[in-house]
Amino acid sequence: MVKIGNIELGDFPLLLAPMEDVSDPPFRAVCKENGADVMYTEFISSEGLIRDAAKSTQKLDIFEYERPIGIQIFGYDIESMKEATEITASANPDLIDINYGCPVKKVACKGAGAGILQDIPKMVAMTSEIVKSTSLPVTVKTRLGWDDKTKYIEDVAERLQDVGIKALSIHGRTRKQMYKGEADWSLIGKIKENPRIKIPIFGNGDIDSPQKAKLYKERYNVDGIMIGRASIGYPWIFNEIKHYLATGEMLDPPSIAQRVEVCKKHFDFSMRWKGDVLGIVEMRRHYSNYFKGVSHFKEYRTRLVTTMDEKEIYAILAEVEAEFSRYEFA
Repeated sequence: MVKIGNIELGDFPLLLAPMEDVSDPPFRAVCKENGADVMYTEFISSEGLIRDAAKSTQKLDIFEYERPIGIQIFGYDIESMKEATEITASANPDLIDINYGCPVKKVACKGAGAGILQDIPKMVAMTSEIVKSTSLPVTVKTRLGWDDKTKYIEDVAERLQDVGIKALSIHGRTRKQMYKGEADWSLIGKIKENPRIKIPIFGNGDIDSPQKAKLYKERYNVDGIMIGRASIGYPWIFNEIKHYLATGEMLDPPSIAQRVEVCKKHFDFSMRWKGDVLGIVEMRRHYSNYFKGVSHFKEYRTRLVTTMDEKEIYAILAEVEAEFSRYEFA
């Protein structure tokens, strides 16, 4: 049984990665329904929380059915991160996650996210202070290092465990790589081999099929897998992986009717949580992913991303279901 603190997660949990502008409550809802074991919010700026900025505080919204759920925070100032931790704890998540992995320039170049990988002593000190400032389990998501010359993750894992984190998720790339090239899980495997490491180690990066999940589970002995990009528009991946690990058999890919149904659920929640305008606009980034691989979908996507009429969107999705009802996915 894998546990984060006292939270039991099953034998091999699948975690939904925190993704900016993606991992909001509507998206998390469809992932939870389709097998995600642990959820994380989008990352939230510590400075934004302290200033009570609307965009940051809205990201604290969590719902009972999502549990166990972690709220992820990021920042460069230790005192601000401690204060943000207290604000975050008041939203009553199951755990607090620290983002030490975001490679985006506007974050990393300020010393936050993956930027802190250039200052490991500060990373350890910040983590220690955050752990001390809350009774909730604290977890960390990070990368192998800043670049190929600074892959200090084996040492970092020990030091973060020593100051009290309860789990570590590692993306198998450096900050310099961003999301390019292939994720390297070999150092993640070495951390799992380290007899000093007692906390759960979750691998992240490039898991896009049940077969790959099984291969990496067995090859690197991780305690669970965190899935990000492969779940966008395809929340079924969680249950597909679980079924394959349990039986060795692949589930049939979701039909057009199933894709439309989940897309509509996502859209409906988006409207309820974000309101008419934002709910419609921010859903636009998801349509192509829900119907990826469907030839001649472009015409329908164009209509979906240009209308601001809720009823029309439902009507277009009904057209998609009728038009492609016999479409077979490989």
